[in-house]
Amino acid sequence: MRSPTNGRSSVLPDAQDKRAVVEAMFDRIAGDYERVNRVISLGADRRWRRRVVDGLGLRRGAVVMDMACGTGDLCRVLAAGGYRSVGIDFSAGMLSHAKNTGALVRADVCMLPVRDRAADGVTCGFALRNLVDLSSFFSECARVLRPGGRLAVIDAATPENAVARAGHQLWFGHVVPWLGARMSEPAAYRYLAASTAYLPGAEELAAVVERAGFEGVGLSALMWGAVKMLIATRP
Repeated sequence: MRSPTNGRSSVLPDAQDKRAVVEAMFDRIAGDYERVNRVISLGADRRWRRRVVDGLGLRRGAVVMDMACGTGDLCRVLAAGGYRSVGIDFSAGMLSHAKNTGALVRADVCMLPVRDRAADGVTCGFALRNLVDLSSFFSECARVLRPGGRLAVIDAATPENAVARAGHQLWFGHVVPWLGARMSEPAAYRYLAASTAYLPGAEELAAVVERAGFEGVGLSALMWGAVKMLIATRP
């Protein structure tokens, strides 16, 4: 990896390398991934995923595709909420450790092997920063959703409040890499801590989603702004 320009940490891969680097990284850490997530989020990641599922507001039995599903954490919450989940991820290692009973598909979420209007809902949990092209991703989400379908996305963010931002930088900049080094792979959790640099700000992200074909885009801040949730509808 070369040090990226625009001020990003040198632990972040360049755009042309990112997909291969991230896929290989998730293959390596798949066995520890859920356990480490519980620790670094202090158990709050489960609550955040429930918020995503509650935000869909779809009928029971609706088909929901979880993009970059990893080990199926959010798929299991979808199933518990009465939805039929389809988990999609490009990491074979992650999918091999998935514990959910719904369908699993190995694919790039920016180039989905799915027909138009196949889903009632789309979710994505803490994965936007790992994608190469957000515009392509949200366009694919719009393509596979039926009219009236719902999009619910959650990811890390940098708090606007100065005190919350200082605590966030301490936790994710120092504590998370330290914990990750002891529980899993050091390089992976240095990347994951720094990777929020890939994410656009809230207004820019909402604009990307709207340009992809969604309306009624709403953003909610959780954990004093350290986590943001986005809900939108396909007209």
